[in-house]
Amino acid sequence: MSEVKLAVIYYSSTGTNYQLSQWAAEGAKQAGAEVKVLKVPELAPEAAIASNPAWKAHVDATKDVPTVKNEDLEWADAYIFSVPTRFGNMPAQMKQFLDSLGGLWFQGKLTNKVVSAMASAGNAHGGQEATLLSLYTSIYHWGGIVVAPGYTDPVTYTAGGNPYGTSVTVDSSGKMVEDVQAAVQHQAKRTVTVAGWVKKGLQG
Repeated sequence: MSEVKLAVIYYSSTGTNYQLSQWAAEGAKQAGAEVKVLKVPELAPEAAIASNPAWKAHVDATKDVPTVKNEDLEWADAYIFSVPTRFGNMPAQMKQFLDSLGGLWFQGKLTNKVVSAMASAGNAHGGQEATLLSLYTSIYHWGGIVVAPGYTDPVTYTAGGNPYGTSVTVDSSGKMVEDVQAAVQHQAKRTVTVAGWVKKGLQG
C-alpha cells in the first residue's frame, strides 16, 4: 500500500500553531507518512500585522511556508488542522478557507478524508474544546472521518487532557504553558494510522 499523504494545515499569528504543526509533521513522518505543512491565507490588513511586533516577526519568518491550495486537499488522504481560538471558534482566516471548499465538497472530493485538529488559547478555559468541536462540524458535512486522540495514550493527560485534540495554553509572553509536544506527535501518528486503515479499505 502506498504511504499515507497528510496535509497539516494551520493558521498562526504569532507562531504557536505553526510550532504545533511542525511537531505534528514530525510525528506523522515517524509513522511513515508523506507530509506537507501548509498555511491558510492571511486576511488581516498589513497595518494590523505591523502594529504587533510578534505577529509581524512570525509572518516574516514563515513567508516561505506554502499557502494551501485546493489541489493539496485532493492530494492528501488526511488532514490535521491547527488553529488559535477566537471567542470559542476558529479564526476567520481558517473559516474563510473552509468556506472556499464548496467546489471540492460538491464533487465529493472531501469524502472519507481522515481529519484531526489542534488548538491554542490564552488561558486554560479559553475555548479550545469549543473551537475544535466547531471545526469538526464542517468535517461532518464533508463526510470526513474525525480521528480525535481521546485518551488513547497517557501523554494526553500530561498535555492537559483534551480528548478532542491537543490544545495548549499560551501565556502573556507567548510561551506554551503545557508540555504538548509528545501529545501532538501521538495525535499525528494516530491520524496517520487510521488514515492507513481507511486507505487500505478503500483500495481493497
